[in-house]
Amino acid sequence: EEELEKPTDKRMFVLAASLKAGYTIDRLYELTKIDRWFLDKMKRIIEYYTLMEKLSLDKLSHAQLLGAKKLGFSDKQIAVALDDAELPVRKRRIESKICPYVKQIDTV
Repeated sequence: EEELEKPTDKRMFVLAASLKAGYTIDRLYELTKIDRWFLDKMKRIIEYYTLMEKLSLDKLSHAQLLGAKKLGFSDKQIAVALDDAELPVRKRRIESKICPYVKQIDTV
């Protein structure tokens, strides 16, 4: 818990491990003072990663792959979660017509 209280370069990794271990948003807020909104977003990402760890590439649905990409997971991160290689994940993503795009924001 001390690693959560003090801001360090490892804090986000400790935070992710704590969420995976079952710490509540409220408890993490008490320890870190990080806004609950951000903690909730991070929890959602950790839960999705945990879900993918229980699957294999052939069991991963189109909706689940799309969801992972929308949360910002790279093909490599998805492959690691699925215990697979990056190339088959990339191939599956391309076959599923899930393409990256960047929203451009005009800041005049």
